[in-house]
Amino acid sequence: MTKPLPEVTPNSWSFLRDAMIKPTGFREYDARWKYPEEINLPGMTALGLGLGTQMRRRGIEPVIAVGNDYRDYSLAIKNALMLGLMQAGIRVKDIGPALSPMAYFAQFHLDVPAVAMVTASHNPNGWTGVKMGFERPLTHGPDEMSELRDIVLNGEGLPHEGGSYEFVEGIKEAYIDDLVGDFKMSRPLKVVCATGNGTASAFAPEIFERIGVEVVPSHNRLDYTFPNYNPNPEAMEMLHDMAAMVKSSGADMALGFDGDGDRCGVVDDEGEEIFADKVGVIMARDLAKLYPGSTFVADVKSTGLFASDPELQALGVKADYWKTGHSHMKRRVKEIGALAGFEKSGHYFLAEPVGRGYDCGMRVAVEICKLMDRNPDQSMSDLRKALPKTWSTPTMSPYAADTEKYDMLQRLVEKLVEKGNTGETFAGRAIKEVVTVNGARVILDNGSWGLVRASSNTPNLVVVCESSESEAEMRAIFADIDAVIRTEPGVGDYDQTI
Repeated sequence: MTKPLPEVTPNSWSFLRDAMIKPTGFREYDARWKYPEEINLPGMTALGLGLGTQMRRRGIEPVIAVGNDYRDYSLAIKNALMLGLMQAGIRVKDIGPALSPMAYFAQFHLDVPAVAMVTASHNPNGWTGVKMGFERPLTHGPDEMSELRDIVLNGEGLPHEGGSYEFVEGIKEAYIDDLVGDFKMSRPLKVVCATGNGTASAFAPEIFERIGVEVVPSHNRLDYTFPNYNPNPEAMEMLHDMAAMVKSSGADMALGFDGDGDRCGVVDDEGEEIFADKVGVIMARDLAKLYPGSTFVADVKSTGLFASDPELQALGVKADYWKTGHSHMKRRVKEIGALAGFEKSGHYFLAEPVGRGYDCGMRVAVEICKLMDRNPDQSMSDLRKALPKTWSTPTMSPYAADTEKYDMLQRLVEKLVEKGNTGETFAGRAIKEVVTVNGARVILDNGSWGLVRASSNTPNLVVVCESSESEAEMRAIFADIDAVIRTEPGVGDYDQTI
């Protein structure tokens, strides 16, 4: 295989013949490009040949489940990817249009080792990409992605005999059956189902109806032009729309899903958005009653309540704070046998016996409905208000050049660890510990904390602070962590601040 070109002029002879792949599309956990500016169809075939070669190098059985999200160009891209996989001698099982978690489910349902899902996730139209994995329920992390990038960009993909193609019917139906089982709501529940005209439109309303939930539809017609907004339950545009629908319909809550259905956003009956880490604490409280002594993983940007909530402590729960990123979180949940993992961005990882460990927005939606059924006299806002109150900053990102940010962070971590070791105070309190799995999370003696880490995707550091005491303490924590950050002259302005 020849090396792909880093760029090719569109509407040229070369564009329709030669593989073109912009190297920056290989990310930490998946691959994403603007199409056709950053990758062309021959480039996608080269990616398939590289992925198949990676499977063979690792001795993985040469069988893969492949799906695509609902965008007008995703089928062409999937066909180009599958061509490359078949060139590498891989037996392809095409599951058709799908959510990312439906593709992960197909690995289990069809008992195949590998998956490749063509999706741009929650990115706007014009983007494409692939989420892939070899060891269910895990997806590629940084090591696998860098190995794949080197195979593809160095032209190391090797053709092999034995490739084949099969379209597999019935995966969508099996996926929905698996989510729903024989569960039926025993209390009335009215839910705004927000899908932003994306792929989840073909799944979520049917799932809610199957379990006996009254659906208030919100942009549930499949339309790959996304005429209302890009489906992303972290974006204020979608959340405000969900809140307005709750208020106008008198619904019990709104559940919203991103473009490939692996994330779920929650707005309660009062129109209040509940960030995913707080939803995680609500779910952990409920699940810990069923499974006392469970371990829950939370990413380092998440609330300190997983460790400090008295109700979780009384149920013997162990909290494990881990690296941000869906691949890191999935792997950690599996490694330590946690019941669930919660990431502030809206990825939830519900492991056996609740789920299978991969992030599935539909599974989260079903489990939230079950939680409401187990708490028939409570509204979602009641459950939110029952949590200990905390004061937290938004995610704040000061500029730090990609080439320098990790060196800067290392020096900042050393300074913060030193403060803890020498007994210095932070925001006027003793430092209980400094967690360094992903940057530095300085935890104070009352459970309040401040975090600095490097962004995986952009030229920035990331700062988040939370106080269990007051807004004033939250501001004091930010002031102290920012004072340390300012010892690095290369750190620039924040995108937003408090």
